[in-house]
Amino acid sequence: MHLLYNIGIIFYGFSIRFASLFNAKAKLWVQGRRFWRSDLKLIAPKIENGFWFHCASLGEFEQGRPLMEALKKQYPNTPLIVTFFSPSGYEIRKKYALADYVCYLPLDTPGNARFFVNLLKPKAVFFVKYEFWTNFLKQVKLRRRPLYLISGNFRSDQRFFTKKNPFYRLALRCFSHFFVQNECSEDLLQGIGFKNVSVCGDTRFDRVHENAKCVKQNDVLQDFINGEDVFILGSTWPVEHQMILPKINDGTIKEKVIIAPHEVDSKSIKEIEAALSVPNFRYSHHDEYKTLAHKRVLILDGIGMLANVYAVGHSAYVGGAFGKGLHNILEPAVFGLPVIFGPHYEKFPEGQEFIDAGIGFSVKNVDEFLEKKNFIAENHGGLKNATLAFMKRKTGATKLIINRLAQDLEMYLSV
Repeated sequence: MHLLYNIGIIFYGFSIRFASLFNAKAKLWVQGRRFWRSDLKLIAPKIENGFWFHCASLGEFEQGRPLMEALKKQYPNTPLIVTFFSPSGYEIRKKYALADYVCYLPLDTPGNARFFVNLLKPKAVFFVKYEFWTNFLKQVKLRRRPLYLISGNFRSDQRFFTKKNPFYRLALRCFSHFFVQNECSEDLLQGIGFKNVSVCGDTRFDRVHENAKCVKQNDVLQDFINGEDVFILGSTWPVEHQMILPKINDGTIKEKVIIAPHEVDSKSIKEIEAALSVPNFRYSHHDEYKTLAHKRVLILDGIGMLANVYAVGHSAYVGGAFGKGLHNILEPAVFGLPVIFGPHYEKFPEGQEFIDAGIGFSVKNVDEFLEKKNFIAENHGGLKNATLAFMKRKTGATKLIINRLAQDLEMYLSV
């Protein structure tokens, strides 16, 4: 099975290189890894014996960030290394100021993993939420370095629990400890013999609370809002625009609307503009108008603003759950916004938690969307208070992890 895995990884690498001929994201993936060996050789003496965090993409980075910052504060002289698998994470956070080195994770071949780990010599390794690259994990274990899974989230349909072949559990055996989000994940791991598990919750709750403290007033937003309520569409996709934008056009949605699409390329923005018949503008073009008060829709055509824009919202729809997965519903909720989202949230435990708490609403079609939106409008005060209280209760995962890590890290850092 290990041989088949390695062959599969090599084939995957060839597939990405082929896709890079016509796919921009694949091209970034290939270009970003082109000189990784020579780059790592140059920087290795300055970053060895540090904390290594691996994040699949941007969402996992934000999940790991509270722990990165806590460790850096507690151990300021220990280097911090952050790796990404996806360009959507690396391209946005490649200049993360707290990190001593940020790079792509090389393709998970035995040779790459051996070269990377032997040169990096990490004191401790943290994989955030998921991505179990077997060769890298094996090399960390061979060096007898502590390896932790942060904010892990396991499901019964994953191959670790549905396959009897021991290869699928090989990656799990490399971990020193699992810090998981919920009791379900703990039960699944313990059910296949792993007792080194702690339920600590989701570190993203800590992250969004810290972010909420840093929000500053935005004059462009205030000019646009002009004292009205605001409905926010966050990280939405075309299928969701097709459902919601007609209800903006016909006046069913009476609030002002801020649309932050998941894809912000020119083509995607133009498609949204073409679908709107009410006065709208792009954020990047705001200086073309003397006043924005007459506009009904603001389209965010840049990256990195959405988390703060939620602060001016009244309620929100968060995208992704009509497709492969739900985007970040914690970002609006930290400001007290009840959240509507699509039907496919099974892989995201926070979705069910929001529903159980009565502050999140899953919808399958436009009629359900309007029903839930009206419900939120009629019960907004109580829902806002309930959302704020829920978000406050869910903080503290980072502190729990740090307290559990303290003894381990002191032992390894003294070596």
